Amino acid sequence: QVRLVESGGESVQVGESLNLSCAASSYTNRYISMAWFRQGPGKEREGVAAIDDGGSIVYGDSVKGRFAISRDNIKNTLDLQMNSLKPEDTAMYYCAAARRRSMTAIEALSPNEYPYWGQGTQVTVSS
Repeated sequence: QVRLVESGGESVQVGESLNLSCAASSYTNRYISMAWFRQGPGKEREGVAAIDDGGSIVYGDSVKGRFAISRDNIKNTLDLQMNSLKPEDTAMYYCAAARRRSMTAIEALSPNEYPYWGQGTQVTVSS
């Protein structure tokens, strides 16, 4: 059974940084695409960043230049480095994985394309 476990979420101040990590119960190299999504209060789930097994990366417009996604297929982890955090980054952050290849940029940030999900880790940014 696939299991994804996120960690690293906490309450921070505006402008600070956080690193989220997702540990996979099986080899991450089995997942062609891995991604981070977030869902704020009263909002739809939003694609934050995605990375495929070839290292191609897609970022959501709201986080470009501030967030960086990376994966380590030896450690079976997916990380999200978040810098210059803003109050609007406050959300539950989810790790997701898919075995589908050749997603477009839109598909890579669509929650419908990912069958495997973690339980989430909360990030709160206060001004």
